[in-house]
Amino acid sequence: MKKINLKVAAFLLIGSLAASSCIGSYSLFNKFAKWETQMTSSKFVNAVIGFIITPIVAPICLVIDSLVLNTIEFWSGSNPVASNVGKTQQVLGNDGRYYAVTTLKNGYEVKAPDGAVTLFTHNAENDSWSMTQDGITKEIFRFNGDGTIQTVINGEEKTFSLNEQGVYDARMAAGEGQFFAAR
Repeated sequence: MKKINLKVAAFLLIGSLAASSCIGSYSLFNKFAKWETQMTSSKFVNAVIGFIITPIVAPICLVIDSLVLNTIEFWSGSNPVASNVGKTQQVLGNDGRYYAVTTLKNGYEVKAPDGAVTLFTHNAENDSWSMTQDGITKEIFRFNGDGTIQTVINGEEKTFSLNEQGVYDARMAAGEGQFFAAR
């Protein structure tokens, strides 16, 4: 039986880690790559500086992502570098208008084109989401420990499962059993 070369074994190990489905988001490396392409207004300057610093910085980012940040992301569900808190995106609504959606620490702020602001906030204590409009806060839904959600539709408290059937049941309840096809 032949001995496996150490380099071959290392490449096989790295390849198996890279090909697995739980590799993480590599947020640090992606932020470095984005910064590298936008560090100046000149593509030429970005390319020259990139050729100099990428061989040094990129492997460091990849190692930190692989060993530390992606491990934190796997066990906690969030990557500390990937935080979008405070960032605003323009989102096209179903009505054809753009809404400014700002990520908050515990939810989202949605600003309509007319200036109306709606807050969607998550309460970690009871695992619920609430909506605040015009100073009035209403709980939208709550996650139950048994894998269902609890909400109020048409003044009646209802519980739905988190699967296709539950979504269908919620739509039927909200539409009072009427489902219209959209074209």
